[in-house]
Amino acid sequence: MAECLLQASIFSVERRRYPLVGRDPVVRDVVVHPGAVVILPRLTDGSVVMIRQYRHAVERELWELPAGTLEPPEEPADCARRELEEETGYRAGRIQPFGDFYTSPGILTERMWAFRADDLIPGDPSCEVDEKIKVEVVADATLRAMVLDGTIVDGKTLAVLGRYFLDG
Repeated sequence: MAECLLQASIFSVERRRYPLVGRDPVVRDVVVHPGAVVILPRLTDGSVVMIRQYRHAVERELWELPAGTLEPPEEPADCARRELEEETGYRAGRIQPFGDFYTSPGILTERMWAFRADDLIPGDPSCEVDEKIKVEVVADATLRAMVLDGTIVDGKTLAVLGRYFLDG
């Protein structure tokens, strides 16, 4: 059973009651989200296309991998292609699934699908009006240093880069 507390343009907040055997139900407020994608765009020399984006919620610019919210009934791979081109201008000749994860399962239903994008074709970004994005190509060694020294603090970016570095 769920009660809608807030309906926003991209997500809603529901008060949900979960039954427990022999006890009163547990009540949780849950942010319901349609899901999202994050893309690891790799150039032929091994460098990665990153973005620097101003995030109003944290009031600062963050280094991130391109990402975006699904527009239901959009498939994650289609969303990844769309977001990569919108945010960076690059089109992927090849896009491959690279795992998925929940971004904050204690309060949020958002599932994020990761993709690797290769055979990139450059083009012009077409960011949304409220997005302040700078496209940066970063060498692998520099990227590793940015993770280790705390330059990159975005969770989805750290999760995907961590897997990428572990996969070799």
